[in-house]
Amino acid sequence: MAKLIKQTQVSVPAAQLAVINQHTAAIDVGSTLMMVSYNDAQGNYCLAQTDGFTESIKELAKVLQSAGVTHVAMEATGVYWMALYEVLEQHGLIVTLINPRHFKNVDAQKTDVKDCQWLHQLHAHGLLKASHIAPDIYRELKTYLHQREINQKQKSDTLNRIHRQLTLMNLKVQHLVSDIEGVSAMKMIRAIAAGQQDPVTLLSLADVKKFKASEEQLLESLKGMYKKQHVTVLNRLLAAYDFYREEMKQYEQLIEEVLERMLPEDEQGQKPEVASKKGYVRKNQYSINLKGYLEQILGTDATLIEGLDEITILTIIAVTGVDMSKWRTAEHFVSWLNLSARPKISGGKQLGHQKRFTNNAATQAFRVAAQGMWNNKGPLGHFYRRLSAQKGSKKAIKALAKKLAVIFYHIVKNKSTYDRSRLQTNEQARTNRHISKLKKMAATYGFALQPIAPTSL
Repeated sequence: MAKLIKQTQVSVPAAQLAVINQHTAAIDVGSTLMMVSYNDAQGNYCLAQTDGFTESIKELAKVLQSAGVTHVAMEATGVYWMALYEVLEQHGLIVTLINPRHFKNVDAQKTDVKDCQWLHQLHAHGLLKASHIAPDIYRELKTYLHQREINQKQKSDTLNRIHRQLTLMNLKVQHLVSDIEGVSAMKMIRAIAAGQQDPVTLLSLADVKKFKASEEQLLESLKGMYKKQHVTVLNRLLAAYDFYREEMKQYEQLIEEVLERMLPEDEQGQKPEVASKKGYVRKNQYSINLKGYLEQILGTDATLIEGLDEITILTIIAVTGVDMSKWRTAEHFVSWLNLSARPKISGGKQLGHQKRFTNNAATQAFRVAAQGMWNNKGPLGHFYRRLSAQKGSKKAIKALAKKLAVIFYHIVKNKSTYDRSRLQTNEQARTNRHISKLKKMAATYGFALQPIAPTSL
């Protein structure tokens, strides 16, 4: 069993600030080396050095527990922190994950020892802000969602290679069919991979009425060069395509198992039953009833919000969880999502706004949802088009994403139903203000505005 490599007592100058918690520790996380600064049971400052092996991490957790440590701080370094976080969490320690951008080492010389000591000192004084980490069940859900998305992208890449292989065979059917992943198109492609070369036989496998192209054009498009190497490669690409589709379904089953565990229980300890999904499942859609699960878990139907579908909502709650009380207000929520403006003020003057970047999957989901609202006929669509015309599409997407996040926060926190009429009322109030402004401007120049009488036909 791996053990701690080094453990020594060091002298640290007395802190001038008030110590919020005496029982703290800090870890400088690395791939194979971790430096730990903590207080022992007698209040002495100690340093420990350990490797990143699992048994060593468990031993470190036991050492911290025996020293009376209750709170541990560490940086979010790559993915190395994740295993360490879970082990410390399993041992009952309260772990504070810190964004490295939120603290700086004041010493000129940067070392692992100084980093962990400085982090330890800040944590003892309560000067560190914890990053949001969802409970373990949501982290499990996020892992499955991420892997399904990877397989979905790989499936799309394989479809592009199938498209290229058909072009090498000088087959033009993929240009006449809107979606080669459709039922009819895939029947013809699979028949080609199986060795069929007769255009009439290939076309008989498809439902010609669903195609916009004529039957003569389709027959001509199926006349190509059926060389052995091209057919062989096409066959292997179809095998890869089927593999990725099957992997997506397997991850969907794992996602459904997690969602079943997340269902709320009634007073008798019974969980509600969610009906199976009915109807045809389109290519990248889930084969499970996501809407039914999400409605039971959230306590409301969040898909009523324009722009947010089941997959988007599932992506969001995999990061945020369903407990919105972690953020005191909706403003705190959108600030955490990096969707609110953060002005730079110096000398009492605003010097612009900070440019912040984030890889938060929930933020990206809200932004993608906002980007798809450009043709929406509702009040949110009007808001996007109006702001896009005034300030550009980038600012419009961010503003609409913020609005969607605020709506999502309130209906999930209060378990209320989305009321679209409230946004329509706001839109009408904006129109009335605009008309009032035009009337005042006309009166300034000695004119009066009158509504146009409806014309009779």
